[in-house]
Amino acid sequence: MKILVLSWEFPPRIVGGIARHVAELYPEMVKRGHEVHLITAEFGQASMYEVVEGVHVHRVPIAASKDFFHWVVNLNNSMGHHGGKLILEEGPFDLIHAHDWLVGDAAIALKHNFKIPLIATIHATEYGRHNGIYTETQYYISGKENLLAYEAWRVIVCSEYMRREVERALHSPWDKIDVIYNGIRPEKKQHHQDFHAQDFRRRFAKDEEKIVYYVGRMTHEKGVSLLLNAAPKVLWEMGGNVKFVIVGGGNTDNLKRQAWDMGIWDKTYFTGFLSDEYLDKFQTIADCAVFPSLYEPFGIVALESFASRVPVVVSDTGGFPEVVQHTKTGIVTKVNNPDSIAWGILEVLKHPGYRQWLIDNAYEDLERRFSWPKLAKQTEDVYQRVVQERSQVVWF
Repeated sequence: MKILVLSWEFPPRIVGGIARHVAELYPEMVKRGHEVHLITAEFGQASMYEVVEGVHVHRVPIAASKDFFHWVVNLNNSMGHHGGKLILEEGPFDLIHAHDWLVGDAAIALKHNFKIPLIATIHATEYGRHNGIYTETQYYISGKENLLAYEAWRVIVCSEYMRREVERALHSPWDKIDVIYNGIRPEKKQHHQDFHAQDFRRRFAKDEEKIVYYVGRMTHEKGVSLLLNAAPKVLWEMGGNVKFVIVGGGNTDNLKRQAWDMGIWDKTYFTGFLSDEYLDKFQTIADCAVFPSLYEPFGIVALESFASRVPVVVSDTGGFPEVVQHTKTGIVTKVNNPDSIAWGILEVLKHPGYRQWLIDNAYEDLERRFSWPKLAKQTEDVYQRVVQERSQVVWF
């Protein structure tokens, strides 16, 4: 089977979870005997064409624009042009697979021009991010999401929660939506045993301090301010011997001000962006990961913590309760509730035996439910269904 994939982010361009999802799924599809061509945006010094783990990666130039939506139009124009050229020169292709609304216009145009069935993965919705649609910008994005879901032969989502959301927010029929979890390569987190852990740890905390961390984007929906609100109770119970480490790029001014105003500035450390290699090392010396999101379609950060053997505390929103089994592979706390978050953290920090039990269960669950070879087989099943259905219809 020959597959044309459109994704606006792909390593080294990493903005959210889509880049890692795409970069880890398609090499497995190649192993299953499929030919994959992936079109993405140019980035830095990355090669405009290369083969990455068997995947043909085509990076296309995008005309610069200070306006994000104008840039998206330029992105689609460039992707559509290159995609059409690829189909004519390398075709025929059996499927087009679009990841999120940003590449929707190009994917839909290619679908109609070449009569190739389109599959869309909806990684999140504008409705979910804002708990409703309120502004002109949100209406625009939601409209693009609706159109992509409508034009797709099948829609793939990452959790049962997202299946319900896409049905409700994008008006997709329930039986048109397939749930395939995100995955992870746990071996990627197991190659940093050759450094002096104690010296490295002292860059972040004193020897007697437990390290509790958050990693991710610094947006309202990620709930970082709730973690800071939970910190005083944790510090009180632990005699002050905890350091809260906030990892991630973006604007943290409000969060820093919050930590200062709460009197916990000396117990917080804002690292800014950390490279994957540095983050992998950091996770080996941390004691607890906390993800207090207000909205989370899946929560791949939880899987990364599973793989790093760090116990996780998450909120009971979105896909998190599907990914983290409460009191078995992690602690699930009440959403938007600092007291509940503090309770979850203390459960982990105060009970080392329980902590280790959670770690062991979570690591086993990676192979059982979140291994890319298994998820690639599920994706292949969707592909084969669409190709088979396409063969039975006349497309005028």
